[in-house]
Amino acid sequence: MEQYKQEFIEFMVDSQALKFGEFTLKSGRKSPFFMNAGAYVTGAQLKKLGGYYAKAIHDNYGDDFDVLFGPAYKGIPLSVAATIAYSELYGKEIRYCSNRKEAKDHGDAGILLGSSLKDGDRVVIIEDVTTSGKSIEETVPILKAQADVEIKGLMVSLNRMEKGQDGVLSALDEIQERYGFAARAIVTMGEVIEHLYNRPYKGQVYIDDGRKAEFDRYYEVYGAK
Repeated sequence: MEQYKQEFIEFMVDSQALKFGEFTLKSGRKSPFFMNAGAYVTGAQLKKLGGYYAKAIHDNYGDDFDVLFGPAYKGIPLSVAATIAYSELYGKEIRYCSNRKEAKDHGDAGILLGSSLKDGDRVVIIEDVTTSGKSIEETVPILKAQADVEIKGLMVSLNRMEKGQDGVLSALDEIQERYGFAARAIVTMGEVIEHLYNRPYKGQVYIDDGRKAEFDRYYEVYGAK
């Protein structure tokens, strides 16, 4: 596993963005972990987060894109932080773009924040985590309505590796199958388990044998192919 992925897993734990225990999800599932990207609130955290996204985007999409699009609302700071980090790490100026929930009719009018979109733009969508793919159903029409853009792919922070809407594939695999563009994550939950299982981190074992058994039971029921 790449060094930045290991560091990102530890960063999620340090920031309390990734927690372990028993959590009832919006879907009603009882999950042994919970991911909350809203836990990244400080300047230092956002700078690090942008760097991890930039590295993963570069690994998966190279420099073959022009715009990072972050859907409102959580995608807005992600797109800004990652755009800054990409410039610093790779010396390429890409543009950030996000949408408003409601179009503005004065001043900087329209539905977009940041850069406008033009025909031929190559876009990478950036989000926190995708569990159902519903946000992409909303995002793709917004992008296509603004210009004749090419969506290169999606980048999220964590692939939960759970069944999506069709009950077979993961949400990311469903997106790739449905829309024809790549859907990737900085890390998968499998990589998180691999890195933390029976390995002390700052004096604590976050995934011991008991918790590993909880993950195994969870993925027997909800795990994607």
